[in-house]
Parts: sequence; C-alpha cells; structure tokens
Amino acid sequence: MGKRILVVDDDPTSLKLLDLVLNKEGYQVMTASNGLEALRKARQESPDLLILDVMLPGFDGFEICHRLRSEPATAATPIMMLSSKQQKSDHDAASKVGANAFLAKPVDRTSLLAKVAELLGDQKPPEPKPNAI
Repeated sequence: MGKRILVVDDDPTSLKLLDLVLNKEGYQVMTASNGLEALRKARQESPDLLILDVMLPGFDGFEICHRLRSEPATAATPIMMLSSKQQKSDHDAASKVGANAFLAKPVDRTSLLAKVAELLGDQKPPEPKPNAI
C-alpha cells in the first residue's frame, strides 16, 4: 500500500485532479475541503504528507500548518502548500508557519510529483510527463 497523503482544497476540480494524479502514482489519497475537516483528518488519520491550499474556508492553510506544527503528533509531518498567490510574502508566510514546500498553482504534474517524492523520501521520482494541474 502506498504512502498516505491528505489533500486539502476547497475547489472540487483541484481536489479531483490531485487525487487522480497521486492515486495513479500509487499514493493513498484522503481529501478535505475546509480547514476544520483538514485538522480533524490530519489528527485522526496520521497522513505521511499534507498538501494544503492556502485559501480555505474555516482556517486557511497557514493557520492549519501552524496548528499542526504545534502538536507533537503532527509536528514532523511534511506539509506542502499550494496557492494561486505567487507573492514572496506568501512564500515567506508558508516558511514562517513551518511548511516544507510551497508551489504556485497551476502546478505541473512533474513538479508536483517530484516535490511529493522528495518530501516523502521516495527513492525514485516519477518520469517526467508534463501536464498542468
């Protein structure tokens, strides 16, 4: 069974695309569509990686990351943030709350999977297959 990834995005299309791409690579994907659901699932399901959109209802991605970093059970879980915002201040904010990576949307499949593999410590990154997500 593949490593478990919690994908959090309030856009159903983005959730579905990320789910399909990651499942195809053998990852076990769980999803959440808001901040409260993300916190609950992160605590209960103990994913190997979280992929958080920045703009979410409830708590935004920065707040979720900050909260998970402050809890011993989730403090070391790798967190990647995705956002359509591409300002340096967003990258800085993600770093400040403890995110391990920040990718701008739309993210291409190859970059996403390479970063996922890196954060999970996977030995072999996937073969390049360019497609924007």
